[in-house]
Amino acid sequence: MRIRIVDAFTDRPFAGNPAGVVLLEEDRFPDDAWLQRVAAEVNLSETAFAHRVPQDPEADWALRWLTPSTEVDLCGHATLATAHVLHTTGAATGTVRFTTRGGILTATAEPDGTIALDFPAAPLTAVDVPGDLADALGAEPLSAHDTGPVVGDLLVELADERTVRGLDPDLAAVARLSHRGVIVTARAGEPGCGYDFVSRFFGPAVGVPEDPVTGSAHTALAPFWAARTGRAEAVGLQASARTGLVSTALRGDRVHLRGTAVTVVDGELLARP
Repeated sequence: MRIRIVDAFTDRPFAGNPAGVVLLEEDRFPDDAWLQRVAAEVNLSETAFAHRVPQDPEADWALRWLTPSTEVDLCGHATLATAHVLHTTGAATGTVRFTTRGGILTATAEPDGTIALDFPAAPLTAVDVPGDLADALGAEPLSAHDTGPVVGDLLVELADERTVRGLDPDLAAVARLSHRGVIVTARAGEPGCGYDFVSRFFGPAVGVPEDPVTGSAHTALAPFWAARTGRAEAVGLQASARTGLVSTALRGDRVHLRGTAVTVVDGELLARP
């Protein structure tokens, strides 16, 4: 059984967000405990497991995502990584339909090598800024939004790009917040810089202190910034140490996320289920 490490939302190795990808040989998922042990062994923010679903009229592959400590309902970068593996190995062509805990998702390979993901847009609800949030982040929030049950994060707007880049949060305090994780964002600091907004994501409660590039966060960032700019399309820079660019397009209640990926490790998984 092959296991691959793919850097997603980047066009070069050792940037973007690395994900493990395991294409299962049987048309079913093995025991949950085995999946979790593999994800813990890989020890990346997400490991994706996929198998064919030949009898499903709505989907081609079943897909699940696990952090080192838990399973999540939606993950963008590991979906991009899985689609990249399917297309580069010849296991799929054109548009791939995935059945997931987050619903039916599609990934389409475009002629220039970009992969376009079609995800549900996160429903944003303005909420009061939690009283302990400023201390946890080390910065004063301008606003806060709940991102709904599938994404499950708190989206927080900060004053400017410099503040986002300079954050050094108290991760133990962030883990005690009521949401799965915290997305922080601000408008790009300079016009013409190649992106429209910046973000970072902190998810210590699910074993991800800081995620390098978070596709699911951009299902919330896309409608958030569309409402502020009046433009349906935007480019986000996730300002982690590895960095990554995510092109977003709001299409009604869906978000299209575009990016590229690079396989950096291709090996054999000897510990079979």
